[in-house]
Amino acid sequence: MNKTELLSRFASGPEEKLALARVLDKLELARSRNIPACTHFLALGDRLAAGRLIAAAGGGEPLFWGGYEGAERQVCAFLPDWLDPQDWREGEDCPLSAVAFTAPPGSGLTHQDYLGALMGAGIAREKLGDFLLHGDTCQVVCLRELEPVLLSQVDQIGRWRVKAAPCPLSGLEPPEQKVKAIRDTVATLRLDAVAASGFSTSRAKMAGLIAAGKVSLNGRECLKPDRAVEAGDVLSCRGLGKCVLREVLGASKKGRTMILIERFL
Repeated sequence: MNKTELLSRFASGPEEKLALARVLDKLELARSRNIPACTHFLALGDRLAAGRLIAAAGGGEPLFWGGYEGAERQVCAFLPDWLDPQDWREGEDCPLSAVAFTAPPGSGLTHQDYLGALMGAGIAREKLGDFLLHGDTCQVVCLRELEPVLLSQVDQIGRWRVKAAPCPLSGLEPPEQKVKAIRDTVATLRLDAVAASGFSTSRAKMAGLIAAGKVSLNGRECLKPDRAVEAGDVLSCRGLGKCVLREVLGASKKGRTMILIERFL
């Protein structure tokens, strides 16, 4: 398939089509010049779509990286054979950086406060990775090209003055993620059934939440309660949190499907 056919097949909308077109451009750059090439930050839904697109294009195994293991927003990198992934993460070819903002004690600034202020300053979301909050400090992962802008031009978040300082990626402190393992059985691997199990509610109530647009599958809003769910899929529901279908364990004696879900606390 050519580029147009690939994008028509794998992109679910105009925004994703643009993101995936950039992925193909970086893949071609890495192939043609035998150099590392990297996209802007991608959210989970775009990463999954990019993975399927790259496989269909015969692009090999891409490297997704967001500055630390388990990052929610990650860039997609294509590395030549001569460059080891770890060397890339730690070397000059890696385009990621981070800045730490410190606010006055008790300011109570939130992720949304920081994100809103930076985007209000004209900074594109695709150039920003995760925001790691620790009390009155917020570590912001970004593209390296953006670091001088954050250090020199951002000194206020909301009504609070903040101080910005460089932060090495090795100094990032992702919050400890606590999970609850849930073993259950479902009649079918439908979104409403799996989500009801993961969020400990009834299937009927979950179907209502899906219809109301409150449920996302792999970062994409999903209005179809019968959408098939697979191992590794991430489900989120506004007001209830996030969970992942970790394993499909087979059929029970009663013919139901046994599953293992991890719910983030």
